[in-house]
Amino acid sequence: MTPALPPPSLNQPYMHVSALEAGFLDLPKDLVIRGEPRIYHKCPSLSFYLKHSASDRHFIFDLGLRRDLKSLPPRAYQHYIGDGLMPCEVPQSVAESCEKGGVDPAEVQMVVISHLHFDHIGDHSPFTKATFILGGDGKASLADGYPGNQDSFTLTASTPADRTRFLTDADFTTSIGPFPRAHDLFGDGAAYIIDTPGHCPGHVTLLARTSADGAWLYFGADVAHDTRLITDGQTQIALAAASGAPYCMHRIPEQATVDIGRVRELVKIPRVEFLIAHDWQWYGENRGKAFLPDRFVPKS
Repeated sequence: MTPALPPPSLNQPYMHVSALEAGFLDLPKDLVIRGEPRIYHKCPSLSFYLKHSASDRHFIFDLGLRRDLKSLPPRAYQHYIGDGLMPCEVPQSVAESCEKGGVDPAEVQMVVISHLHFDHIGDHSPFTKATFILGGDGKASLADGYPGNQDSFTLTASTPADRTRFLTDADFTTSIGPFPRAHDLFGDGAAYIIDTPGHCPGHVTLLARTSADGAWLYFGADVAHDTRLITDGQTQIALAAASGAPYCMHRIPEQATVDIGRVRELVKIPRVEFLIAHDWQWYGENRGKAFLPDRFVPKS
């Protein structure tokens, strides 16, 4: 049986949530779902603005794609974009989405980056006052990143070094629901950063209360690249492309499978909803409704 989520306390704080436009990429289905053909889906790279209900504390979860894609490490640019594996376009950046929705990027207090892949790091430069929070294993990836390592797919300047905090084992002091390692971001049960390392080193996700009376939203980032992996227990992650070439979207497929299984258990709990970064169906249904300055409406 899945452990219950903590009940709300008296005057329980929660998070107001708004989605942010952050660019698009075409995902090949055969690299996502086992047994699928090479068919592309145009997917968003979703980011989110979250505001604490009882204070002015606010933060952004992920920064999506940067406009200047050629500023990515050459290996990453060539592999994903230059060779056409995942074509991208950025009609509107996260900073532009904030400005359009009435939020000054220079006043954002915190940015949580789920992981250091090119479609999540965006451009940190407009967020001049924010503290950046990453999973601890991302530290080594940045240290060995481009340009110091010319072959790296990770950009060392993905975050501002003097304003970056890496979560350590000492931060993951609690468990929540099916997840054994969680960090209570504000110390009041409003939002939890979850350790989900299967996709890549340092990958974290987010579980946030969206009402004072028991609604939750799980932000899965790249814990899975297709909702069927969570909603359909028979669907499995791809371990090889349609061509037969070895490929997996996750660095540790066995751990990714465990992470997905935990999410699958989480969303069985009443009033828990989930969003992954590349949920093209949700985007199509909610564009213009749940995006800043509008808000996500939690399940009643």
